[in-house]
Amino acid sequence: MDVRRVVEIWNPGAGCSGTGYLVADRIVLTALHNVLGAGRVEVRRLAPGAGDGRWAAAELLWPERTQDPQVDVALIRVTDGAWTAPDGMDPIRWGRIEGAVVEERLGCLAVGFPRSEERGGVRDTKEIRGYVESLTGLKSGGERITVHVNESAVPSKPDGKSRWKGTSGAALFARGRLVGVVTTDRARDYEADQLTAVSVASLAARPGFAMAVKAAGGDLVLEDVSVASDTGVPRTAYDVEVPRGIHNLPDLPSRIFVGRDEALATLSRALSEDSQTITQTLHGLGGVGKTTLALHYAHDHRDEYRLVWWIRADTPELIDTGLAALAARLRGDRAPVLATAQAATWAIGWLQVHPGWLLVFDNVERPEDVRPVTGQLRDTGRQLITSRCKGGWSGEPLPLSVLATEDSLDLLARLTDAGDEEEARALAEDLGHLPLALEQAGAFMAQTLMTAGEYREMLGRYPGEATDAAPEGADPARTMARIWRITLDALHARDPRAVDLLRIAAWYAPTDIPRDLYAPLAKNPVDLARLLALLANYNMITLDRSTFGVHRLVQTVARTVAEDDPHRTDALIAGARQQAAVRLCEECPRDPVDNVTGWPKWRELQPHAEALLAAWPPVEDTENTHFVLNQMALYLQGQGELRKAIDYFRRGVETAERLLGTDHPGTLTALNNLAGVYGLVGDVAREIHMYEHVLDARMRVLGPDHPDTLLSRNNVASASETMGDVARAISLYEETLAVRLRVLGADHPDTLMSRHNLAFAYKTSGDAARALSLYEKVLADRLRVLGRDHPDTMLSRNNIAGVYMERGEVGRAISMYEELLGDQARVLGTLHPNTLMTRNNVAGAHEAAGDVARALSLYEDVLADLLRVLGADHPHTLATRHNMAYAYEKAGDAAVAITLFDQVLADQKRVLGDYHPDVLKTRSNLAHAYRATGDVDSAVNMYEQVLDDSIRALSPDHPTTRLVRSNLAVVRRYQALARATHWKPAKATD
Repeated sequence: MDVRRVVEIWNPGAGCSGTGYLVADRIVLTALHNVLGAGRVEVRRLAPGAGDGRWAAAELLWPERTQDPQVDVALIRVTDGAWTAPDGMDPIRWGRIEGAVVEERLGCLAVGFPRSEERGGVRDTKEIRGYVESLTGLKSGGERITVHVNESAVPSKPDGKSRWKGTSGAALFARGRLVGVVTTDRARDYEADQLTAVSVASLAARPGFAMAVKAAGGDLVLEDVSVASDTGVPRTAYDVEVPRGIHNLPDLPSRIFVGRDEALATLSRALSEDSQTITQTLHGLGGVGKTTLALHYAHDHRDEYRLVWWIRADTPELIDTGLAALAARLRGDRAPVLATAQAATWAIGWLQVHPGWLLVFDNVERPEDVRPVTGQLRDTGRQLITSRCKGGWSGEPLPLSVLATEDSLDLLARLTDAGDEEEARALAEDLGHLPLALEQAGAFMAQTLMTAGEYREMLGRYPGEATDAAPEGADPARTMARIWRITLDALHARDPRAVDLLRIAAWYAPTDIPRDLYAPLAKNPVDLARLLALLANYNMITLDRSTFGVHRLVQTVARTVAEDDPHRTDALIAGARQQAAVRLCEECPRDPVDNVTGWPKWRELQPHAEALLAAWPPVEDTENTHFVLNQMALYLQGQGELRKAIDYFRRGVETAERLLGTDHPGTLTALNNLAGVYGLVGDVAREIHMYEHVLDARMRVLGPDHPDTLLSRNNVASASETMGDVARAISLYEETLAVRLRVLGADHPDTLMSRHNLAFAYKTSGDAARALSLYEKVLADRLRVLGRDHPDTMLSRNNIAGVYMERGEVGRAISMYEELLGDQARVLGTLHPNTLMTRNNVAGAHEAAGDVARALSLYEDVLADLLRVLGADHPHTLATRHNMAYAYEKAGDAAVAITLFDQVLADQKRVLGDYHPDVLKTRSNLAHAYRATGDVDSAVNMYEQVLDDSIRALSPDHPTTRLVRSNLAVVRRYQALARATHWKPAKATD
């Protein structure tokens, strides 16, 4: 069920409205009586921004003669030229209910426009959920389906008319298949009983209906639907249906809940207003009980929602992680694992089309962190946000203050025998009436059989420092720090290692800290479990199956030096910080760029590495943090997050210079890595300058024959080639090759790589014959020395195929690419980045061969996998999106090409910058697409701008600059001819 396909229908002749469902871009399925008596009808989409609610003209398509006896179903065609269908719609899946095999109730879903769902003059949908009972759902020989409505909120009765007026024409779905069209209700008015639908199976038996669907580009293939039918792995978010009651709510931290009745009632009223869309924010000081209040509400009202999902929202990354976890729960164990960003997008898509849920975003630091998600979900559910931040929210947030004095005393009395009431009252004042502080104090007092007076005396001996903001007249962060000091004393007495573990955890992200990070710190898994349980027992951490979390204020205290706290000395905190870095060093998978099997572990460790590096002053970086910096930068580089990679590489260079000296080989390696990522973002001038600096230093320090020196010379050559100075690149490649032949021998992999790079430069210079000859010699040697399955051998095979394609021998290129693809899938796996890019090359080869339809199909397949594995912003993904846009232009659909070019250009600029060579190429191709539409003036203007930027960013003689200059000359000739003769250029076909 894709709610974006739901449309409202207006019949001016009969003065009535109804519901319809888009079964093709311009074809709407509805009830026949909705359109009877009208010369024309009008439709409009529901989705926000869908034509801004504008009505579009439509005409009856089927049946052709309404006076003939027909079932109460019609197909209408939208005739308005400005009509646009939703993007990214999947094909309709048609279903047939097999009544003979239905052994239980079969759940059904429809979305329509009941009359009561009109608010402020704006129509809104009502979701209708029900079921078809065993053997009773199909009537009249399979023509009609009787649906029992049981899970829809019944609309209020409007002026004695039917509550369900306007629902006729709604598409009925079961197990993700369209099985019928709602036509009539059983009675004029009822609370919630039965609806009648015409079955798709009966429609499919009518040739006119099936032919009309097929002519519109659809394929009316019926799939059997029953309770026992296996739907397989859902293809999209719209296919997934889940039972009510799904949630991931943590258990209540305590059954004792005092002083919050009014706040809970206010929150309940706010979230129960008569609207499908509510976003409510709770704000207040850390520790005041926002999370506890939200959790009580979620548990108390869980049965009112289809789904309740709790998301830790301290950072945008954690929000994505929470949404990704929701996607994993909904998709099930059989579905392929998605990258975090892709899974989060999937979850948002599901929420957009399945109303009736509650999301809780707990501890949002800044309003802008959650807006990208709440903005997309404005129309389908309820959202509850907790935050310390008061301002910047849409709507009026609900403030949550500290407890009243009597409520504080009640809480202490329920938790422990506090003794003298005056001492308890004084303790509550000392603790600032902060619920978190009161709960932790009460738990400690109960466990140690301590009175309130004794507890206050201990607090006086350990005043502590202020560690966070506080309400007027008190400092709860300081109060909590003192409480945590006492708790740490108790933990230390039980097992000092538990306190050590907590201090180490203070340097990581506050949630989802992997337990196995701490395995070396315990004797065995049982011992580690006992240590974590001890911390959880004192409410210092929250445990999950494989991870645990620490409150961020606990972390702040645990890593803040306090002179009078033996648990927070300089030496202990510095040691914990170093141990946190060591643990990451040992757990980081090696070769983060190419080791695909290590990526899931990297995704798990990334937030903790980022937290450690953010809390660690760069001037205090050590060898361990330098290693983490470099590994993180390499991983981010491989994932396409180039700007973040530059930040870490730059910090790594500064650390190496301070620790090792400017000429140390390790420092030069750090500079070399930084130079490389500058090249990836298009700053090739800086890349060459840094490579040349490293080359000079390595010549001086290591000598001309050292492998690192030879690597630097190779890198300078590569960057020169990128800048368009191919002559210099060839000279440097030849020098490097000569030395490697002398020092390493002809069969050394580095020597073979030099020959390979030289061949690539020959190809860039235009000497394809010489390049091919050298490529083939290198391939023969690599096959002999390294074997067929070595990555370097596969690289040679790929580049030889590329030369054949450039020479016009496309058939031979396709054969080589497909043979290589089979070997890569076998050796590297089907989802390895190299395999994915070979699939991209296969698509490009078919495009070059003129089979554009097949190329587009291949591009779409590989793009789906690139999005899932590498994410939307990875350079490989952006390149394939660019290629697919160009293929659409070659297919003659320049308008679609322009749209796709615009989209990929915006993302390339954001990821790579305004003047990256790939960005300039996309702008050039966009200009070419405008020329293809006949808009020569726009093409000239765009080419002129790209040429100026190419000259400035690359060079006047760079290959990209020369290509743009050539294209500009051609299109100017068209422009001049058009102006001189009033000739209108034909659409380009090249």
